[in-house]
Order: sequence, then C-alpha cells, then structure tokens
Amino acid sequence: MGEVRSLPPALELSAYRIVQEAITNVLKHASASRVEVQIDYGPDALQLTVSDNGSGPGQTASNGHGLIGMRERVELFGGDLTTGSSSLGGFTVRATLPVKS
Repeated sequence: MGEVRSLPPALELSAYRIVQEAITNVLKHASASRVEVQIDYGPDALQLTVSDNGSGPGQTASNGHGLIGMRERVELFGGDLTTGSSSLGGFTVRATLPVKS
C-alpha cells in the first residue's frame, strides 16, 4: 500500500532483514500453508506485516533470537514491533519504522 519510494539504506536493509526473519520463523516453527507479507509506505512510516495461518507461537521449541533481533532492529529507528495472533489463524509480526522526510 502507499506509493513506493526510496528509503535510507540502513532502514531499507533493516526492513529486508525483519521480513526475512519473520518468514524464516514461519518456515521453521509455524507449520503454515500460507504466509502474507504486506509493505505499507505511509507518509511518515514504513509498516511491515507478516502473517501466517500456522500453529501460532509456542508450538515448537526454539533457542533462537529471531523476535529479539527484529525488536532490536526496530528500536534502532525508534519504531514499534508487535506480535500476536493472525487474522489467518496463526501468528503476525508487525514492524513500524519511522521515515524522516
């Protein structure tokens, strides 16, 4: 959604890595048959949403740091990360990264 525009390189790389890690988590942990990635270029922020229809959180053991790493990347830019149930029945990761004009 929104009009695609150039982003600062560090923010663009972080956005890529956040989506990459969220999809990796779906593949490793969710037993999902569907994943949706939405990228919203808002006027003051980039919002990334990755949702799946899998088993949701807590269904598999993990010693990884995926969510922690995503949260750290988001905090570098003063953004916000939320996680929880998906409208697809699984899990959602939503990252909001402020974009300075």
